[in-house]
Amino acid sequence: MSRVFLLSLALAGIALTAPASPGLALPLLSEVFYDAVGADDGKVFVELSGTPGASLAGHRLEGINGADGGVTVTIDLTGAIGGDGLFVVADAAAGGGSQVADADLVLDFDFQNGPDAVVLRDATGAVVDALGYGTGAAFFAGEGSAAPDAAAGESLMRLDGVDRDDNALDFVLNTTPTPGSGPLAVPEPRALLPLCALAVAARVRRRA
Repeated sequence: MSRVFLLSLALAGIALTAPASPGLALPLLSEVFYDAVGADDGKVFVELSGTPGASLAGHRLEGINGADGGVTVTIDLTGAIGGDGLFVVADAAAGGGSQVADADLVLDFDFQNGPDAVVLRDATGAVVDALGYGTGAAFFAGEGSAAPDAAAGESLMRLDGVDRDDNALDFVLNTTPTPGSGPLAVPEPRALLPLCALAVAARVRRRA
């Protein structure tokens, strides 16, 4: 097998495994923070990402119990995705307001710790996006396999803004919740290609 062919195969593999560019036609769950250190009051939030200006009227967020599939939380959304492509829904504190920075909508809610799920539905009731977290749920309402259950003070953040329909691949633990900052960015696959090509070429030369 020629060295050129080996190099071509390596580059093809990189291209095939690289994530697709994020689509913004539908809103996505971008970051979910459901377990604060100490009391959750006024600290819990959900960050959505989507097309700037897209209306969220009729959409709702639901908390789904992993034990029986029951709906534990219902949040009726209003407003629209901001100019930065983000929308933050925050829990209201008992005394009013919220401790969540950059909140676009403040309502009274609190999600359960895992294994559970947060589901985003559109005006027809269809599931737009879903995040299941924690293992061992009798009723899994997420996508693919479950994301890890975040420890107190950690959030679950979408990786690179892409929806692969698999929560274990799409979400990572974030030790410092960042409402209003958007998904966790990773280098563009195209930017990595020259480095990967050099690494493969060097390996071929060493074997020559």
